[in-house]
Amino acid sequence: MTPRESITPRSAGTSNRRVQIWYGILMIVVAVFVLRLFYLQIIKHDYYQKQALKDQLKEYSIAAERGVIMAHDKGGVVPIVLNEKLYTLYADPTFIKDADSNAIALTKITNGQAGNYAKLMKTKNSRYVVLAKRLTASQKNAVTVLKLAGIGVQAQDYRTYPQGSLASQLLGFVSDDGKGTYGLEQALNKELTGTPGMLKAITDASGVPLAANRDNIQLSPKDGADVTLTVDVAIQKQLEAILKQGLDKAKSSSGSAVILDPNTGAIKAMANWPTYDPSQYYKVADANLFNNAAVSSPLEVGSAMKVLTAAAALDQGVIKPDTSYSDPGHWSLDGHEITNIEEDGGPGAHNIAEILNLSINTGATWMLMQMGGQTGTVTKTARDKWHDYMVNHYQLGKLTGVEQGYESGGTIPDPDNGYALQLTYANTAFGQAMTATPLQMAAALASVVNGGTYYRPHLVDTYTDSTGKTTTKKPEVVRQGVVSTAVSRQMQSLMEYVVTNHHLQPPFTDSYSVGGKTGTAQIANPAGGYFADKYNGTYLGFVGGDKPQYVIMVRVNQPGVGGYAGTAAAQPIFSALAHMLIDNFGVIPKS
Repeated sequence: MTPRESITPRSAGTSNRRVQIWYGILMIVVAVFVLRLFYLQIIKHDYYQKQALKDQLKEYSIAAERGVIMAHDKGGVVPIVLNEKLYTLYADPTFIKDADSNAIALTKITNGQAGNYAKLMKTKNSRYVVLAKRLTASQKNAVTVLKLAGIGVQAQDYRTYPQGSLASQLLGFVSDDGKGTYGLEQALNKELTGTPGMLKAITDASGVPLAANRDNIQLSPKDGADVTLTVDVAIQKQLEAILKQGLDKAKSSSGSAVILDPNTGAIKAMANWPTYDPSQYYKVADANLFNNAAVSSPLEVGSAMKVLTAAAALDQGVIKPDTSYSDPGHWSLDGHEITNIEEDGGPGAHNIAEILNLSINTGATWMLMQMGGQTGTVTKTARDKWHDYMVNHYQLGKLTGVEQGYESGGTIPDPDNGYALQLTYANTAFGQAMTATPLQMAAALASVVNGGTYYRPHLVDTYTDSTGKTTTKKPEVVRQGVVSTAVSRQMQSLMEYVVTNHHLQPPFTDSYSVGGKTGTAQIANPAGGYFADKYNGTYLGFVGGDKPQYVIMVRVNQPGVGGYAGTAAAQPIFSALAHMLIDNFGVIPKS
């Protein structure tokens, strides 16, 4: 008998260990799943929720309503810029199923190009493409009726102009992207724009917001401020008409004019020609037409500057109104000759009134020389003092801060550095070798004839915010003591003398005070020096009774009439404006 092989029985302990190992592995797997679920559902909850909502969530910016612009007229205010609600047609390409058929349907309403629409609707990686702008309410309704998935219309305010092209360059315009451009719209873009609101909305499969969804968020917009200007609509209308008529008579293609209240700095009217229709700005081919040249285009002002030179010399006490001097007829400075026009009477004895009336260049240079205490040379002292008056008293070479886009500060030469400084500064005494805008010159003269206070020129009278609160902009004093009150009265008399002896037509009665000064400036040649036969004409003056009530600055570019540009072209425009103000706009006669 073969012995039976012995079998060793399996240990219970080994079996238990295996069970424990498998149980441990199972628990580890469960723990991994639990941790993963915790990570996904708790830690990454917000991330995956956003990803899940990404295709359904739309964010809209809710535009604030832009503030309107008003101006004074007949004792009240009238709107000159309002808002008109038009509509932007847009598409969300992620919801577009048949771009070609959608495009054909839309073009029947908008008269657009189907090919362009289809191409835009196929844009990749975009949730918003603009198909058309400026749709009317009826067009918007027709699009809505189609109920096209991914196609929407959004209301947008566009500017409308009840007064037509009135003051267009002063106002500027609002571009299609809602940004104020040029003029007042640019300078006050922040105040007029307000603060946009926001809408975050969950949409259905067609891209339509689900109004009741708890994930929707809406913040209301804050509308922009309404602005009332210092401009008088009636004065502005007449200024534009008179300027255009005057330029036509002078055979000039362009010019500018400013009417300023010298006792507050308030601009009553400001215009340029040629102009444009701000409601159709997008049709303008030459962007230069958008510039308000009265504030953005400085020029060499010519002999109109002599009134400021005389005022500075009088204020320093180096001359008096009745001072006489022996004029040599020319000065030799830095190897160059300063001479006069032939109508000045030639060398001989002249006084201050004659320097202004006859527009004597050598006389203006002589007044400058007196500031340095040495006749025959323009000393450093003379240059420093005259520079101080130009820059710090009259604020030339600086921005006025008027509420206009693209304002220019002009240029005043350095008194200590540069070529031929004696010659250069002699030229500035009669309005060459320096530049200023019409507004700068008007504000400077205002400070001379109003008793010596420089008010910052401004266009805004009041702001009214979205809550209805109105804030009045008070006159801002930039400098007092520009000249003394005595010099101010003397300059009024000297400028009245000029008007009387220039025989402006029709003549002014003795009941009113009207003073002024012509300017004829050679136009600088970019290649150096000046053109021999190209001139600009200017006229700087005031009108009032016991005190000046309006300051007027006129600019005429390259007139085609004979005679001196200031006298033949700019002076008639000033005269017409002065009579217009006296006849229609409350100039108080002398007591």
